[in-house]
Amino acid sequence: MSAVSEMNLQNARSSFQNFLALCKPRVTTLIVFTAMIGMFLATPNMVPLDILLAATIGIGMASGAAAAFNCLVEQTIDAKMARTRGRPLPTGQVTSRQTFIFATIMASIGLGILYLQVNPLTMWLTLATFVGYAVIYTVFLKPATPLNIVIGGLSGAMPPALGWAAVTGTVSPETWILVLIIFAWTPPHFWALALYRREEYAKSGLPMLPVTHGEEYTRLQILLYTIILAAVTLMPFAMRMSGFIYLASAILLDAVFMTYAISLYRKYSDALARSMFKFSILYLTLLFAALLVDHYWLFRL
Repeated sequence: MSAVSEMNLQNARSSFQNFLALCKPRVTTLIVFTAMIGMFLATPNMVPLDILLAATIGIGMASGAAAAFNCLVEQTIDAKMARTRGRPLPTGQVTSRQTFIFATIMASIGLGILYLQVNPLTMWLTLATFVGYAVIYTVFLKPATPLNIVIGGLSGAMPPALGWAAVTGTVSPETWILVLIIFAWTPPHFWALALYRREEYAKSGLPMLPVTHGEEYTRLQILLYTIILAAVTLMPFAMRMSGFIYLASAILLDAVFMTYAISLYRKYSDALARSMFKFSILYLTLLFAALLVDHYWLFRL
């Protein structure tokens, strides 16, 4: 391979990595995962492969586009924070114009796939979720109120509903239980991060709860929302959506999460807040995985 060809290949790889980073892959992966669980829970049988692939790709592209738009709007704020200053926009690896075009193309393709290959309801719900996160939350709520993550949390909680609608073409009461779980999970998850990053948020000018109301108040809110979350996670069993495999898993995961919340409330440390934040991601993943295992075990029996 010539030096020119090798350089072009390296540039292509670098560009791909930069645009991929705009999509916040870890966040998008969790969104797509919970949407897929929603698909599987919507039917006692296997999800048709064409729907599974089209919905996963469409929701994933729309989610990645929303994340890129978020990066575009918050690039000045990102440059002030250690956690985000290495992103492609603050470092100048991509331009605002490139990001806008990229996000627009991604969203258009993703929504088009959902409309043409899945069903219109899934597309409209995904579009509403996109607007809720990329516009209402990012542009208006986040810089305006310390309750931004609570009010705007609905858009981040919607993926199971998108997956359910992709398979059934409807949104049933069971769907909203799944949405409610993520909605209740979001505040303690995000506020744990905000606690150990509170100085960065203060510099950024964002009115995050630890900045506006203090560390002690935030720790109390984390504990209260964790209690709410534990109660909400029992609803699938109470509504006969799941069986004892999920119930046992939920109780165990809730116990660990509650231990973190109580410990954080009693004696705060940045290390503990960081550990709780990391566990919260594992918590949601394992909780929804338990729902999936229990679902197919229940119908098999």
